[in-house]
Amino acid sequence: QAQLRESGGGLVQPGGSLRLSCPASRIITSTFTASDMAWHRQAPGKQRERVALLTSAGTTNYADSVKGRFTISKNNARKMVYLEMVSLKPEDAAVYYCNIETPYGSYWGQGTQVTVSS
Repeated sequence: QAQLRESGGGLVQPGGSLRLSCPASRIITSTFTASDMAWHRQAPGKQRERVALLTSAGTTNYADSVKGRFTISKNNARKMVYLEMVSLKPEDAAVYYCNIETPYGSYWGQGTQVTVSS
């Protein structure tokens, strides 16, 4: 089954930027291409929320709280999913999870911590 492993999290000051990456392994390129991709986050004491979605058709959808600041993208040939985050705010601090919805199942990474603090 597919495996995802997020990277790129860390400590950043308010107003700063980060780029999260999520390589997918054990999945063939055609299945990856046909899948929807998403990034979710979960802050302490809060429910997990989806912040960005990229469908296989190329449609994107963002949570209101991140619109205009976050951008989801992918590279089908490299089987990579990205989340570009700019103008980060303290309330963006959370564990960020990569998720792909394939025709055969849903897969999640283990998460990467993003901390926004001065």
